[in-house]
Amino acid sequence: MKGINMSLSFGTEVIYDNAEFQISKYDKTALVGVNGAGKTTLFKIILKEEYLDSGYIDIEKANIAYLPQEIIIDDENIIVLDYLSEVRPIKELEEELSNLYEALAICSIEEQDNLLRKVVLVQDKLDALDYYDSKTILDNIIEQMKIKPEMLTQKMSELSGGQKSKIAFARILYSKSDILLLDEPTNHLDYETKDFICNYLKNYKGMVLLISHDVDFINKIVNKVMYLNKSTHKIYVFEGDYNNYLKRYDELKESREKQITLKEKEIKELSSFVLKAQQASRTNHHLKRVGLERAERLEKKIAELETHEKKIKYINMNLSPRFEGARIPLEVMNLSFHYPNNDYLYENLSFEINKDERFLIVGENGMGKSTLLKLIMGKLNPNSGKIFMNEKTDFSYYAQELELLNMKKNLIDNIDYPEYSHRELRSMLSNFLFYGDDVFKKVGLLSPGEKARLSLCKILLQKPNFLFLDEPTNHLDPETQKMIAKNFKNFNGTIMVVSHNMEFVEAIGITRMLILPTGKIENYSSEKMKYYNNKKD
Repeated sequence: MKGINMSLSFGTEVIYDNAEFQISKYDKTALVGVNGAGKTTLFKIILKEEYLDSGYIDIEKANIAYLPQEIIIDDENIIVLDYLSEVRPIKELEEELSNLYEALAICSIEEQDNLLRKVVLVQDKLDALDYYDSKTILDNIIEQMKIKPEMLTQKMSELSGGQKSKIAFARILYSKSDILLLDEPTNHLDYETKDFICNYLKNYKGMVLLISHDVDFINKIVNKVMYLNKSTHKIYVFEGDYNNYLKRYDELKESREKQITLKEKEIKELSSFVLKAQQASRTNHHLKRVGLERAERLEKKIAELETHEKKIKYINMNLSPRFEGARIPLEVMNLSFHYPNNDYLYENLSFEINKDERFLIVGENGMGKSTLLKLIMGKLNPNSGKIFMNEKTDFSYYAQELELLNMKKNLIDNIDYPEYSHRELRSMLSNFLFYGDDVFKKVGLLSPGEKARLSLCKILLQKPNFLFLDEPTNHLDPETQKMIAKNFKNFNGTIMVVSHNMEFVEAIGITRMLILPTGKIENYSSEKMKYYNNKKD
């Protein structure tokens, strides 16, 4: 796959500027860069959902499978096993083959050769899909991804967000495609499932292009890293894993910055000479002529000059809550809940949260972690039990669905609280990596990672004393995660969080864990977090 002379802009925002790249047929490549650098856009161009302004991507004829960040199921009523199976069109090909054999039985001699050729073509397609071993292959993926047998008979609409992501991922692995495009695939995966997927992708007989915030996951799979530079709008490909990319890119950046500085010095000297020549006497023909020559060279140098990379600035935010919180801001008493026609997620669940603590909810996918937050928020009603939020508790809720945002408004209008000046709001946005004219972009045009950053900024600006966070790092690149974690570490209030991200969890200072579905509460440790995220009933 080659990207050749790629240029793309959305309005005044440049995404690629004469960018190029090349990767080979069996490469496993991670796409990295800050949110908004054009990683997901590159996938859309490969899929012909977006188009370059100029240049092109050369892809040999290939089957492409795509796992987006936000899973969309066309038919939510489809049974899980059917959804998995249909990605290999074996049933349709079997039916076509059966019809061809029926036609052969009654055809004329003249038609026979043509029908036989069609039989061979269909049989070749079935062989390419591992027709005889396909069931075994799918069963192995189901088993290794820890998809429970009872889930296979459910409708996709009955699954949690995490379960849908896991099923969609299993479907991609089963698809037998030449190229896999995976956009943040580990958001909802437990550690044990990740190990299977790492081995599967590493040995995959095809190309894998991967966007992921999970550095450990990247390092286990890739042999190349493709860096999309948001400052220069260029693409650089590095051999090796993510750690090697960081080392090599730092060297490249240092060398590039030195070259830019030298060129700026040369431009300054040329500018000074040209100005001197322009101000010289009309009779000084030699100086005037040389001045014109230097002016041409100056114009060329200025046109060729690259820009310095933007340095990420971090501003300490005032994260003091608007109101003092209660000693016990939240109590859950004998809570029981199940979705219609499903088993109870929890029965008689009871716990309380202390002021200013960092509280983590853990458990495998489908155990009701996000559901518990929705019950506390009043978005769902319990079957029995009570949830008591102290009257002093002033809360904000970050949902995976990013429902806080108005997609039709620009960034700064989304956080336009009257107690802040325009300058203060811009400063806050820069703390979440939105600079300059970024603040006037329509939210609907942002990448999922940019929307996540804006949502996190918005809830902190509300100055609550209790934050409820549902997988807040899902769409964020590693560097952004570190920046955001600093903000939450400095938050002077209580946090309840659902997260699989151990680095983020430890960075914000988690103290206790609620384990679902048992309702057991333990002091935090990384070993326990790993264990309970992998635990199977």
